[in-house]
Amino acid sequence: MKKYFFIGIVGLALLEIGRIYFIMPMPGSQKWDSLHLAYFLHSYRWTGIFLFGAMLLIGAKSAFASSKWLSGILTLHLLGFIYMFNFKMTADKMFLQPENLTFSSFEENSLVDSSLVLVASYKGEAKAYPIRYIAYHHQVRDQIGGKDIMVTYCSVCRSGRIFEPVVNGQTENFRLVGMDHFNAMFEDQSTGSWWQQANWEAVTGPLKGYQLPELASSQMSLGKFFSLYPSGQVMNGDPKFLSKYDSLGKFEFGLSKSKLTGTDSLSWKQKSWVVGVRINGKTKAFDWNDLKAQQIILDQLAGKPIALVISEDRNSFRVFLRPSNQHKIKLIPGDKIIFNEDTLNFNGVNIKTGAQELISITAYQEFWHSWKTFNPGTEIYSPK
Repeated sequence: MKKYFFIGIVGLALLEIGRIYFIMPMPGSQKWDSLHLAYFLHSYRWTGIFLFGAMLLIGAKSAFASSKWLSGILTLHLLGFIYMFNFKMTADKMFLQPENLTFSSFEENSLVDSSLVLVASYKGEAKAYPIRYIAYHHQVRDQIGGKDIMVTYCSVCRSGRIFEPVVNGQTENFRLVGMDHFNAMFEDQSTGSWWQQANWEAVTGPLKGYQLPELASSQMSLGKFFSLYPSGQVMNGDPKFLSKYDSLGKFEFGLSKSKLTGTDSLSWKQKSWVVGVRINGKTKAFDWNDLKAQQIILDQLAGKPIALVISEDRNSFRVFLRPSNQHKIKLIPGDKIIFNEDTLNFNGVNIKTGAQELISITAYQEFWHSWKTFNPGTEIYSPK
């Protein structure tokens, strides 16, 4: 009978390892298409726990009678496994949401102007979320203009997205569950479906194929944010997590030495930066080095003329729709945009009249490996 004890011990240990291995950045785990296996192990974990637990109990008396020390050591190791994999190594225990969410105005803010932020503007309200904070939290729940939003960031993909956490008309709660192909995954509370952060699509579970609405966002320096939105608010770091934040901004400026979050300064490498643009289901990637060198790129996607512009700080960028290929755009000092003889600010707004002359579209700065993985048919911009 003691063999049932050892089968139970090994089975429970493998179940715990498998549940974590396939959805965390462990050697080899993120290079396999193991999502459905991971979800199966997660969904039927209690069945496995009951089965192997029952075998362990059935054989325990015989195993301890035969070898008390060996059986005791294995039991202690199993309990340690269970504790580590359920209370220390799960994503939602490693990366916590802020408990005290506060904001500061331009006058109150303590961050340097060069800090990178993810910006949302809606119904006259503008908020900035510093990447050095949200890269740790992965998820920040907030409201803007009366709308519930979920600000997300995956540092391994360098992908920032803002969504409305609404499923079938109801506000939903999500927890960080792990990652798939290095991209953060969240689990909804109601159905247990898993959602991919890069495209905010339910990739497995009862809601598979469902997508959440995305709120337009942009990435820029904090200085540029306050110049465009003088009455805007910037998120403060939660005092409880100060030791977790990238206080020197190494990641946001591409200076991280981590294998997972480090940056390749060359073009079109796995960890190179690109600007990803999506229009009507079509996608295109632009090399960050090309944009820095050219300052403005005129191109088209899905039959629509577009313009990519980068500011003098070499961190803030925008992508605009152009009315036609005949409409030329150029940048002048002070991050002013000349369009049809009018002068626009970096938001595409006419400085004199306040009219929105150029329509901005959401674009993403992220690692090349992320963009090509989650946009497999993407076009690639090549300078002429």
